[in-house]
Amino acid sequence: MAIISMRDVKKTYPLGKTEVQAVRGVSVEIMEGDFISIAGASGSGKTTILNMIGCIDVPTDGIVEIDGTDTRTLNDNQITDLRHRFIGFIFQSFNLIPVLNVYENIEFPLLLGAATMGRSERKAWIDYLIEQVGLGQWRTHKPNELSGGQRQRVAIARALVTKPKVVLADEPTANLDSKTGEQIIELMKKINSEQNTTFIFSTHDAGIVGIADHVIRLRDGLVIEETRRGS
Repeated sequence: MAIISMRDVKKTYPLGKTEVQAVRGVSVEIMEGDFISIAGASGSGKTTILNMIGCIDVPTDGIVEIDGTDTRTLNDNQITDLRHRFIGFIFQSFNLIPVLNVYENIEFPLLLGAATMGRSERKAWIDYLIEQVGLGQWRTHKPNELSGGQRQRVAIARALVTKPKVVLADEPTANLDSKTGEQIIELMKKINSEQNTTFIFSTHDAGIVGIADHVIRLRDGLVIEETRRGS
């Protein structure tokens, strides 16, 4: 069974007296452990699709199912719970909290929901993630003391700290130089391989698309091509 299923999903936004069709009937299935690039130019619908998968936005029409649950049947509290348990987010602008250090930024999502880890387990898990993303010697540094690539590594660890099944990354390399961007995608790929975490990232960078196992190409809110490596 697909971990995420979108069936004939449409999203329309009002713009003055007209409507903008951001997504125009997209159907895709995403399996557990997929490493997916949603590719397309600006305005193609990439971010809108990520937002609907992440339950930040809702379709105008169509169905989004997450882990077999039709998101239309959930109330606000249930959606918040699903998002916290099931989905991690990585943003192109990092969205770190300036007054918190690396360790504290990564820990923060664990403090928002009901505690499921004891203090010692939580510390061990955060320490592990900090080492995984190569920031051991920067654990007490604050965001303004880090490079862009280091900040994105913090954001990746923070997205993983709740042990989500799915991580959504919206243009995660957009604010990075090409070499650092490639390193970030390689890090995501490593975590995908080792932890079987499903990664879905949007990009318009053709070079970054090449590392994905599953590529969905969009144009004007429509899927124009879908390929899987080896198929």
